[in-house]
Amino acid sequence: MFQDGSIELFQYWNHLRRGRPAPHRTEIAPGQIKTLLPDTFILERDELGSVLFRLAGTRMCSTYGRELKGHSFTALWSEKDRQAIARLVRRALADKSVLFITFEGLGRDDRRNAFELLILPVEGGDDHPRALGTVQPIQKPFWLGAEPILENALESFRVIDPDREPLLLSSRKALTVPSLLPDSEALTETLAGVNGRRIRHLVVFDGGRRR
Repeated sequence: MFQDGSIELFQYWNHLRRGRPAPHRTEIAPGQIKTLLPDTFILERDELGSVLFRLAGTRMCSTYGRELKGHSFTALWSEKDRQAIARLVRRALADKSVLFITFEGLGRDDRRNAFELLILPVEGGDDHPRALGTVQPIQKPFWLGAEPILENALESFRVIDPDREPLLLSSRKALTVPSLLPDSEALTETLAGVNGRRIRHLVVFDGGRRR
């Protein structure tokens, strides 16, 4: 997970649940996450097993060019991905597990943009289980929000154990930090043929000034 909005929503959810599998839906206070609301949604599984948007933020609706409330979540996805997405989300709701998805949003004229999606379960009854979630663009091209995303193409998914990975940051790539110590081969070449002395990690050269 890379986007600040995804991390902030997870941390809010994780704080509310206080070690439980999920917080209760009545504990979610929109005013406490008001900066995240435009990209936030709530999913609900109906009596037929379909997963629908109960609510969807304004920016998310603009991304897809339509009001999403009451519409099928799986309908956003390409036909080849719908069955897999339906199984993943239904399982996440049933098991109260955290689901992280990366996908490519496809628009007109071969416009494409990468997104990440986070689904966080909430407690509120077994008949109509719900989840809180967010969609975050990885890049923000000039056309996003003005021209709609027509379908999502699944790239990867991951089921997260929030007790083992409380910050959801383990997927970030490690950065290679160069050593402060000189390379031994480079140091040997530096000392060769010159009047230098090695003191710990420093090389001291005798100067020309004499008393």
